[in-house]
Amino acid sequence: MSASQTSSSDVPADVPTLLVKIFGKDRPGITAGLFDTLAAYSVDVVDIEQVVTRGRMVLCALVTEPPPGIEGDLRATVHSWAESMKMQAEIISGLGDNRPRGLGRSLVTVLGHPLTAEATAAIAARITKTGGNIDRIFRLAKYPVTAVEFAVSGVETEPLRTALVTDAARLGIDVAVVAAGLYRRAQRLVVMDVDSTLIQDEVIELFAAHAGCEDKVAEVTTAAMRGELDFEQSLHARVALLEGLDASVVDKVRSEVRLTPGARTLIRTLKRLGYQVGVVSGGFTQVTDDLKERLGLDFAHANTLEIVDGRLTGKVTGEIVDRAGKARLLRRFAAEAGVPLSQTVAIGDGANDLDMLNAAGLGVAFNAKPVVREAAHAAVNFPFLDTVLYLLGVTREEVEAADILDVG
Repeated sequence: MSASQTSSSDVPADVPTLLVKIFGKDRPGITAGLFDTLAAYSVDVVDIEQVVTRGRMVLCALVTEPPPGIEGDLRATVHSWAESMKMQAEIISGLGDNRPRGLGRSLVTVLGHPLTAEATAAIAARITKTGGNIDRIFRLAKYPVTAVEFAVSGVETEPLRTALVTDAARLGIDVAVVAAGLYRRAQRLVVMDVDSTLIQDEVIELFAAHAGCEDKVAEVTTAAMRGELDFEQSLHARVALLEGLDASVVDKVRSEVRLTPGARTLIRTLKRLGYQVGVVSGGFTQVTDDLKERLGLDFAHANTLEIVDGRLTGKVTGEIVDRAGKARLLRRFAAEAGVPLSQTVAIGDGANDLDMLNAAGLGVAFNAKPVVREAAHAAVNFPFLDTVLYLLGVTREEVEAADILDVG
């Protein structure tokens, strides 16, 4: 910014300004043309906002008032130029810049499939009722869900989150509320649960299918995920049912594992953006080590099935990865990655993920049980794991750019 230019913070409330609004069919050269036109009148730029929706542009430029006696000429010239570009122009006189934002800065991400006018109205009304003001709205994605981001000021993040999350469940949408600021982009470690998060399956049930005890194992798994059973006890009970299975079943299970839709896109995009990515699992290293290699993960930790003389013994070895263990591993990964815990993201679906979700800077419940959705910072209830990217402020265009780079 040159010495002759005036930033918005330097414009007193009583200084005359002009709001120049240009709107019409978008085409190259409109922005440059407008400011070339204004340059002849010695005005300084206070603020600029431009948006294009379905090929229609709205460009707003807030500028200082020109020297005395030439405002009329400026208005006539801008209107003439706009007409020559087949655009429309509106120029409004006023004083100063936008009113100062209130204390408290939050980013509210709303996900809908579809995102209805009713839901949008309800979210906007709730923001107002909490004392917040919507400063800006920006679309992050239109596929696989519609994702929009509201920049909100005037209310602290926690009460805003509490109010909006309650409404989200009723409206059938997902809402994430995070504090605005540079730290959001600095969340450089993402740690995920594996079963029913990174992958669509419960690995122990895949093993159980080969042992002919799938129904028994699934029953115990479901109760454990609801938080009705102690995880370690349920793990030992389920693994005991696998005793005697030939170790060759490990390769069969690996081939049966199905990644959650969007998992590869999520990881590839995060890696392109400089994030480190890890997994923690109450499942087994026999599968997570393979996933780590296939997906290029930075960290992976899980339980290990004991194999003796080519057969599963029905036991696990080493430290059990349970609810508390997942939180410990998140902290360990963060320390090894050199990332403060406040700059981590954790993703999970079950009750045994709760400690990890609460310990992270941002805990995301992914297609989770009700108890997890209620406790997490944010929830995603769509079957696409890459939707989590929008909670981090990553746009669909950035995702597609990562895909192009990989193809190239």
